[in-house]
Amino acid sequence: MEHGVSHAPRVRGILAPAGGLDRWLQVVLLALVLACALRYVDRHGLGPTGQVVLAGAAGFALVYAARAAVPTGAGGPVAWVLLTTALWTSLTLAAPSFAWTAVPVAFAVLQVLPFSWAAGVVVLMTAVVSAGWLRIAERFDVTIVVGPVGIALVTVVAYRSLERESTARQLLLDELTAAQVDLAAAQRQSGALAERTRLSREIHDSVGQGLSSINLLLNAAQQDWDRSPEVARAHVRTAASTARDELEEVRRVVRDLAPAGLDGDVHGAALPAAVRRLVEVDAHGLDASVHVHGAPVPVPPDVGTAVMRSARGALANAVEHADARTVVVTLTYHPDELLLDVRDDGRGFDPARPGTGGARGRGLNGIHHRAKELGGQATVESSPGEGTTLSVAFPLDGRS
Repeated sequence: MEHGVSHAPRVRGILAPAGGLDRWLQVVLLALVLACALRYVDRHGLGPTGQVVLAGAAGFALVYAARAAVPTGAGGPVAWVLLTTALWTSLTLAAPSFAWTAVPVAFAVLQVLPFSWAAGVVVLMTAVVSAGWLRIAERFDVTIVVGPVGIALVTVVAYRSLERESTARQLLLDELTAAQVDLAAAQRQSGALAERTRLSREIHDSVGQGLSSINLLLNAAQQDWDRSPEVARAHVRTAASTARDELEEVRRVVRDLAPAGLDGDVHGAALPAAVRRLVEVDAHGLDASVHVHGAPVPVPPDVGTAVMRSARGALANAVEHADARTVVVTLTYHPDELLLDVRDDGRGFDPARPGTGGARGRGLNGIHHRAKELGGQATVESSPGEGTTLSVAFPLDGRS
C-alpha cells in the first residue's frame, strides 16, 4: 500500500553518506597527503624515488577527489573504491608515512562496499599499515600490529552498530509516517460518518417531523372535508404554512443555521415565542401548553436549534406513539443552564428495556446525542401507563 512515503535508493555500504561528510573527507585526505608528501621530501629528498612517490601521491589525491564524478550505477563506485585502495596500498608500502591517509580511504570503503567485503578490505588495509610501519621500525614492536588491528576492528563494529541503529530508526520513521497517513484517513472517514449521522439526525428531527405533521394535518382535512369544510380548509392552510416552514428549515439545515425566528435575538424572547409557535402547529389536537420560568436570555444559535428540535421530537412522540391527551412544555432559565421539559400523559414505556419505546427510540437517541454534543444531558422518565417526561439541560455559562 502506498502511504505517500518517499523511498530513497538503498545504500549497500555499512556507513550511509551523511550531508557534507564526503566533502570533509576530501579536505582531510588532501591535507594528509600534503603533510605526508612534505615529510617524505624532508626525510628523503627529491630524488628519482621521491619524484615517483610524489607523482603517486598526486595521482592518489586526484582519484580520490574525482569521487563526485563517478557514475553511481554499473559498479562505478565499487571500481572507484578498489582503484583508490590499490593506489593507497602501493603508496603506503613505498612510503609508510602515507599510512595516515588510511582513515578517509576506510570511510570510503565503509560507504560503498557491503559489510563482509568492507570488513575484509579494512583488514587488508590494517595489515598494510602494520607492514609499512614495521619496515621503518628499528625492531619489532607488537603495538604496531595490535594497535591498528584493534582500532580497525572497533571502528568497523562501531559503524556497523550505528548503521543498524540508523536503519531501525528509519524503519520506525517510515512506519510512523505511514501510521500518520492512515490516522488522517481514518479521521477523515470518522468525520464523514459523524457528519452523516448529524445530518441524518437533523433531517429526522426537522424535515421528517415536519412532513409527519403535514401528513397528520392532511389526514384530518380529508376526514373533515365533507362534514366540516371550514375546519378542513383550516387544516390545509396550516399544512401549507408548515410546508413553507419546512422548506425554510431544509435550507437552514443545509446552511447549518438556527431555526427560523432565532437569528438576531438580543433580548431572549425569540426562543419562547418560537417554542409556542411550534406547539401550536405540532400539537395536532392535544391539550398543549407552554410555560416559561426564569428570565429569558439570549442563547447561542446551536442551543436554540437543539431546544427547538428536541421539543419537536418530543411532541412528535407524544402525538404519534404515546396516545397522549395533554402535553406540557416548560422552559426554565437558570444562570448557567437552560432546561427543556416535555411531559405527556400517554401510555409510557420502560426506558430500561431496549425497543420498548418503539419508533420514538430513534428520535430520543437523536435528542441524547444532540445534548451531549453541546455539553448537556438528556434524561427520560417513563413507565407503562404513567406517561413520559423528557428533560434536556443545555449549559449557558460562558456561551451566550
